[in-house]
Amino acid sequence: MKAMRFTPPGYGGRRRDPDEVKRDGWREQGILAVSVDDDRLTWPERELVRQLGERLYGPRPADDGERHG
Repeated sequence: MKAMRFTPPGYGGRRRDPDEVKRDGWREQGILAVSVDDDRLTWPERELVRQLGERLYGPRPADDGERHG
C-alpha cells in the first residue's frame, strides 16, 4: 500500500491564526469580522461597529464582567 502524498483538509499542515482567517475572508468574500473591543480601532470606529452589530443582529446580552475572547 502506498503512503498518502497529501494531507486531507483539517489534518496536519499549518494552522492559520485568526487575523489571517479574517483578512482572507475580507479579501476573498467581502466578509468583515471585527471585535467591538479591538484596540486597533479608535473610539468612533468601535462605536460604529457596535451600532452596526446592533442594527443587524440586535443588542448584545448585558455585560456581566466576563470576557469570552
